[in-house]
Amino acid sequence: MHPTHHQQPIRAAILTVSDTRTKANDFGGQQIQTLLQEASFEIIDYQISKDEPFEISKYVKKWCTNQDINTVIVTGGTGFTPRDQTYDTILPLFEKEMVGFGELFRSLSYEEIGPKAMFSRATAGCREKSAIYVLPGSVNAVKLAMTKLIIPTVQHFVSELNRI
Repeated sequence: MHPTHHQQPIRAAILTVSDTRTKANDFGGQQIQTLLQEASFEIIDYQISKDEPFEISKYVKKWCTNQDINTVIVTGGTGFTPRDQTYDTILPLFEKEMVGFGELFRSLSYEEIGPKAMFSRATAGCREKSAIYVLPGSVNAVKLAMTKLIIPTVQHFVSELNRI
């Protein structure tokens, strides 16, 4: 790993996808903010979107073209209920998918919750030099993904996306 990867400034946008959450009770989104701030990463924007493909994709596309944002973290809407639209909406937006993120997330999740971990459609990828992460909405899932996978590697990911 290049030593400069550790100094890569992370400027993040957070999107909570939910038909019921507000900023007051969005504990998953609040957890992401807290963990990013503790890692000395900057939060540029934070929004809540209904579980509607057009709205989800509008935020992700807008943030990926914003030069002030290099990391997008989306939480919620990754399951199998008819309203869960996040995975299906964001997957086609990726230029490249980081398949290993979802695999590792489900493996770590399996250690905590057992075989129900396979119902998570957590994933990651990139678009226009932005790292994009798609996480389940539960606080425990968010904490697991942020502490074990995202915080330790996001600077490397963003550096790789900006290499010439």
